Amino acid sequence: MNNKTSFGIGGVVVGLVLASVFGSMMSPVFWNNSGRMMGNYRNTDNSQITSNIDKHFIEQMIPHHDGAIAMATLALEKSKRPEIKTLANTIIKEQNEEIENMISWYKNWFGKDVSKTNTSIMGGGMMSVGGMHMGGKEDIKILENAADFDEAFIEGMIPHHQLAIMMAQMLRSGTNRFEMLTLANNIIESQSREITKMQGWYNNWYK
Repeated sequence: MNNKTSFGIGGVVVGLVLASVFGSMMSPVFWNNSGRMMGNYRNTDNSQITSNIDKHFIEQMIPHHDGAIAMATLALEKSKRPEIKTLANTIIKEQNEEIENMISWYKNWFGKDVSKTNTSIMGGGMMSVGGMHMGGKEDIKILENAADFDEAFIEGMIPHHQLAIMMAQMLRSGTNRFEMLTLANNIIESQSREITKMQGWYNNWYK
């Protein structure tokens, strides 16, 4: 299986996971973790639906960003390539800034701090894509011990970025908040650009 096929499969997997989570947010009835019905969107006005989309997005994207930052931090230590280290610094800087914004917005809009118990399968390390997990403690250990760190980093970060882009595309279709729309556009633009870079490096270094 070549890298393009592998990345393509990763995109399909993350798409299915994304559809499952965000589909539940958009469906008429949604459920909590214990299986109890939480509400009915047919009886909810559009502003409430939008608010729920924004709330769920922040709850999922913060741990997702945390996973990318953990991988990037390890890259500063383990990578042998300046290109990867430059990318890692960019990921750490940009995604930390986005996390800070999301934490602030969540508190202002929903009147409470983001709870880590709200995170689910979008969080780093909670699912596997393209043969590796995405940022949890066990996953970082796997990445740390990879035979070729840079190869494993790219193979993990591309599908990780693909998932963030898909989440942002769905957010862009559902949010009415300027801040969230701007965030979605920034994620799509920056992470698409980074995927293109990583795919080019992978083709040059490992083909």
